Order: sequence, then C-alpha cells, then structure tokens
Amino acid sequence: QEINPNVIETILEIALELANEGREGKKVATAFIVGDKSDILRYTKQLIINPFTAYPDTAKNIMDPMLRETVKEFAQLDGVFIVDKDGVIVTTGAYIDIDTKDIELPKGLGTRHMCCAAITKATDSIAVTVSQSGGTVRVFKKGKIIIRLP
Repeated sequence: QEINPNVIETILEIALELANEGREGKKVATAFIVGDKSDILRYTKQLIINPFTAYPDTAKNIMDPMLRETVKEFAQLDGVFIVDKDGVIVTTGAYIDIDTKDIELPKGLGTRHMCCAAITKATDSIAVTVSQSGGTVRVFKKGKIIIRLP
C-alpha cells in the first residue's frame, strides 16, 4: 500500500507554515516520518509519553483541519512525528535510533536530518524536516534529499 498523496501534501503545508511562522515567535525544528508504522517504529524510541495513544485513529488523522494547531504545538517537542500511510498520527516526541554512517548529506545539516535520511533508506518511508536555522523544509526518500523548500 502506497502513502496517500494527500498526507504528504498536508505535512508539507504544516511544515511550510512552521518554517515561515514558527510558533509564538520562536523558530521550530521538527520532522515527520511517513510510511508503514511497524517498519518505522523498529527504529524509534519514545522520548515522552505519547499524547496520541488514548485516541482512536479517526481522531488523530493529520489531514483533519481541527488537528492542525495541535500538531504545530507538539512540533515544539524534541523528537519526530510518526505518521502512517493513511495519515494517522502514531506518535510524536519519538527519537530515531538508527545507524547513519552510510548517509551523505550537505555540511551543516544535523542529527535530525541524518536520522531522517537514514530511516528513509532503511524503510519504505518519506521524511519531511523543518530546519530551525533558516526554516528550510526538506523531503527525504531512499536516504537522499529529493525536495528542498524554499
């Protein structure tokens, strides 16, 4: 099963809003990993109690406009969002625990970018990052940057 393109579009919209506006005047750095949750979760550890655990899937789809501000608020937390192929938010505040030694990225990109590239190489997933410095949004697939905005 492929990733719903509307999920990627929604995540890009949220990422660009965070990159341009930040949150309450502060720049925000975050990432979203989208794909098969069982594959992705093998490479993650939870840093905080998962705020999405107690809710049914129907109440935590990233495409739901009612969740947009909640997602942007949680984007301030350390760690990444894990989103399944249909847009259901599995967790936030997750740490990616993966080997990055074979990942080659431009100088100046940090751990979040390295780990996002590595997880897209190890799994059939897509990662979207928002850089705190400069607010650049990058999309990763198969271990490489495929889109850079702006």
